[in-house]
Amino acid sequence: MTFDQTNSDGWIKLDPEKTFMAQYRTLGRAGKKQIVLVDAKFAEDFKRLKAGSSRGTMVDDINPAKTAAMVFILGLDNIAKDFKVELKNTVTKMPLFNVAGVIPGKSKAKELVIFSGHYDHMGIVKPKEGDSIMNGADDDASGTSAMIALAKYYKKLNNNERTLIFVAFTAEEIGGFGARYFSQQLNPDDVVAMFNIEMIGKDSKFGKNTAFITGYDKSDFGKILQKNLEGTEFTFHPDPYISQNLFYRSDNATLAALGVPAHTISTDQIDTDKHYHQVSDEYGTLDVENILSTIKAIAKSAVSIVKGIDTPSRIPKLNQ
Repeated sequence: MTFDQTNSDGWIKLDPEKTFMAQYRTLGRAGKKQIVLVDAKFAEDFKRLKAGSSRGTMVDDINPAKTAAMVFILGLDNIAKDFKVELKNTVTKMPLFNVAGVIPGKSKAKELVIFSGHYDHMGIVKPKEGDSIMNGADDDASGTSAMIALAKYYKKLNNNERTLIFVAFTAEEIGGFGARYFSQQLNPDDVVAMFNIEMIGKDSKFGKNTAFITGYDKSDFGKILQKNLEGTEFTFHPDPYISQNLFYRSDNATLAALGVPAHTISTDQIDTDKHYHQVSDEYGTLDVENILSTIKAIAKSAVSIVKGIDTPSRIPKLNQ
């Protein structure tokens, strides 16, 4: 693919007063061919984007004439002269699958509650100390295991008034494409809440019997969960890693952008976790008791939502 200032949408500079991810998502939906200048303030976001891009991405249409393209440049304030961009890609067709199960609701079957985790990780990489397999035990086998355990629990309980959907997403690590496809198969207005479970294999920074919820302030989802845990020793907390933009970095993001109170529950100390996105993310590094206590807390905290008693407030939609 080749484009320049005459057959593209030119260049744009991100607003340093707005969040990187919000602007990135807006640009991504625009479908333009464009150069994007990134303020030095967003250096960490730029590095994460670069790392993710190096692993490849997915497209639904490989026709170069129809394919959007964004080239991000860090630290440049403007482009004073003409430009020309030449891009080369290797395209590999590959089938991808989400895996989902449904427990129909009783009196409120049209209202949906989703429990999810992602089963993909980062595959095989350059060997490190002889190990090249990215197992993803915490990220996100721990969350997928929790989702399966909750499905078994609610199936046995058999008292859900709302319909429960349990889904293991694919392609989270390369852009959340499994979740994006899933969100297109249903009406987001029918989704009451989404419990996305991501990395619960270690104690959170708040100590044992704690977890945090991304986007805590965007709805009253977290307050409902905490109310249902009254009298227990487990507590949910707001996301302490706001600068990491975790709310829009996991599989809850697509539905959250559509107004669904879709949140991720996690315990990972992502700023210090030496196993995050490393070949060392293996079963032996996990605290199984932490996983178990978090699953139990989610099961108990979700009870009033599952039974149709509580309905979390909607999240403000992102501009489409």
